[in-house]
Amino acid sequence: MPNQIQVLDPHVADLIAAGEVVERPASVVKELVENAVDAGAHTLTVEIQRGGMAMIRVTDDGGGIPTDQCQTAFLRHATSKLRTAQDLAAIGTLGFRGEALAAIAAVSRVELFTRTAQCDLGTSLTLEGGQVLSQEPAGCPLGTTLVVRDLFYNTPARLKFMKRDAAEGAAVFALVQKLALSHPGVSFQFIRDGKRELMTPGDGKLSSALYAVLGRDMALGFTPVRGEGEDVTVTGFVSLPACCRGSRTYQHFFVNGRPVKSKLLMAALERAYENQKMVGKFPGCVLQLQVKASQVDVNVHPAKTEVKFLHERQVFDGVYYGVLSALQGETRHPTVTFAPPQPSPQAGSGGEQRPPLQPAQGKPVLRDAAGALLRPLERAYTPASPLQGESVPGFSPKSAGKSTDFCGNVDKPVENVEKPRPAAVPRPDTPHRTPSVPQQAPAPQLKLKVPPAPLGGAEGAPVPPPSLEEEAPWRLAGEILQTYLIVEQGDAVHLIDKHAAHERMQFDRMKAAGYQPMAQALLAPVVFTPAPEEGEVLLNHLPLLAQFGFACEAFGGGALVVREIPDYLEPGQVEPALSEIAGQLLTGGGADPQAARDAVLHTMACKAAVKGGQRNTREELLVVVREVMAGRVKYCPHGRPVAITMTRSQLERQFKRSS
Repeated sequence: MPNQIQVLDPHVADLIAAGEVVERPASVVKELVENAVDAGAHTLTVEIQRGGMAMIRVTDDGGGIPTDQCQTAFLRHATSKLRTAQDLAAIGTLGFRGEALAAIAAVSRVELFTRTAQCDLGTSLTLEGGQVLSQEPAGCPLGTTLVVRDLFYNTPARLKFMKRDAAEGAAVFALVQKLALSHPGVSFQFIRDGKRELMTPGDGKLSSALYAVLGRDMALGFTPVRGEGEDVTVTGFVSLPACCRGSRTYQHFFVNGRPVKSKLLMAALERAYENQKMVGKFPGCVLQLQVKASQVDVNVHPAKTEVKFLHERQVFDGVYYGVLSALQGETRHPTVTFAPPQPSPQAGSGGEQRPPLQPAQGKPVLRDAAGALLRPLERAYTPASPLQGESVPGFSPKSAGKSTDFCGNVDKPVENVEKPRPAAVPRPDTPHRTPSVPQQAPAPQLKLKVPPAPLGGAEGAPVPPPSLEEEAPWRLAGEILQTYLIVEQGDAVHLIDKHAAHERMQFDRMKAAGYQPMAQALLAPVVFTPAPEEGEVLLNHLPLLAQFGFACEAFGGGALVVREIPDYLEPGQVEPALSEIAGQLLTGGGADPQAARDAVLHTMACKAAVKGGQRNTREELLVVVREVMAGRVKYCPHGRPVAITMTRSQLERQFKRSS
C-alpha cells in the first residue's frame, strides 16, 4: 500500500463528490427541481427518457442565471444562497451547498439555456464531463432549461449498479409527486418517454395537489389537519382509520417545504392512531410543518432528506395532537341513499299497461356527511318488489348485504339495514295465522378459507386427522383473545400464535406443492392507483402474479385494473394484498425468480391463514397445535416465533411460590 500523501486530481475529486450527490437519475431531478423552486418558479416541467439515464430535462420560469455567472454556477461550492457562516444557522432555501451542478456535470453531458428578465437574449452553455465546451447567445424564454444526457457515461463502475429503466423512471416519478405535494403553489408537469403522467394546478391549495397526485379515491379517504403549538404549525391531511394501507408508502412529511424522512414524525403520527386502526395497517399523510429556521438543522445528511429539531418534544406534540384532534373531530360515516327511479313507459308491446317500477329499484349511491359522492355500490343487492317477484339484473349473492367504506372497499356487512322479506301468504286449505317473528340466526363461526395442510414426512404426505386428543402427550387447554392457544405438556405451558403457525403451514404447503390457486373473474374489475414504485414492480411481475390468480394490467395514469383474483380473496382485499406483494418484491429481491416467488408466497400464505380474532372450532385448532408440537412449525415466513414456552418453575417464581 503506498504511503505517499498527495492531492487528488481535480477530475477524480469531482467524480468522488458526484458519487455523494448523484446516486441515480432521481437524485439529479431532485437537485434541479430544488434549484428551480429556489429561483421562484411558478411552473415546472420534468421530462425524462429511458428512466432518466438517456435524458433529463427540467424547465422552469424562474429568475434565470445572468450570462456572466453561467460558468460559475458549475464550479464546486458556488452558490447564491449562502454568504457567511451565520447563514447556516437559519437556512431557508432547499439547496445551499453549491455542489449539485458541479457533481451532475462531472458525470454527464449538460446543456443549459437560461435568460433573466433584464436581458432580451439568453445564454446557451454546453459541458461534458465537467468541462465547458461552448457558450454562446441564444434565444430562449424567461427562466432556465437544463438538459442532462448520458448519465454516468464516464463512470462505468456506477453505471452497472443502475436498475432497469422502468425502475429508475418510477423512482423519478415518485420524487416528482413528493415535490409537487411539498409545493402546491408550483404547477408541476411530469413527462416520461413523451407521455404526460402528472399535472398539478399550482393554485396553492394542498387539497388540489393531493387530488392530482394521489387520485380521487385516495383523496376521499383523507381528512384535513390543522394544529399549532409552541413555535410549530402543522397543516395537511391524514387518512381516515378505515383507509390505512399495508405499508408506509403514503406517508409524506415536509419541514419548511423540504421533503424529509423522520422517525420522530412517523412515531407521532402513528401514536395518534392507536386503538383506531387495524393491526398491521399504516396511516397515510401529507403533513407540512412550519418551524423556525433556527430550530431545525437541515445540514445533517448529504441528500438533505433528514433533519434534526432543537425541541423534539414540541414537534412530536404538535404532530400528535394535531392528528388526534383531526381524527376525533371527524364525524363522517358512509350512508346509503337511493337514486330516484327511472321513468318507465306505461304501455308495453300490444298496448298492454305495465305497472310502474317500484322505488326500491333505484341504484344505491354512497355519499359522505358533506354530500360528496363516493364510489357507487356497483355490486350491491337491490331487492325487487315482493309483489312483482322479478329478479334484479346485476344481483350478486356474494356481495349482498355489503357496504362501501370511504376507500371504496366493499367488505363490511350492513348491520342497520334489514333486508325486505316477501309477505307471508296463507295456504287456501288452512286458516289464516299471524306469522311468527323469525328468530335471529346465531352468528356463524368463521371457517378456515383454505383448509390447513398438515405436513408429514419429507415427501409431504398428509398426516391423518387426529383421532383422540388424549393420545397426544400434550393437552389443548384453551384459547385466549381468540388468537393464542394454551397447550399443556408435562411441566411446561406453551402459548401458540395460531395465525403465525397456520401462516407457516400454508407457506410450506404452497412452496412444496407448486401453489396454483383457482382464479375467479370479477364482475366489476377493481381499479386502483398504487405508489409509482409499487405499480412498476407489479407490472414487471405480471406472469408471476398470474400464477397466483391475479389478472392485472395497466389502466393508464399509473392505475392498475384487476380482472381476476384468487378464490379466497374478497374484492375489498385486492388492493392491500397487491400492495403487500409489491412491498415484498421491492425488499425481497424481485430480480431473483425464486426469491420473487417466495415473496409472493409470503403474502398469499398470510392472506389464506386463519386470522387473530377469528373464531375456529376445536378440531381446526388441533390441526395447528399438532404441527407445532411435532416440531414441524417453528417460525412464521417472516421469521417470528410461533410459540413461546414457560416452565412450571418460571410460573412459580412469578407467583413467589418457589423457594
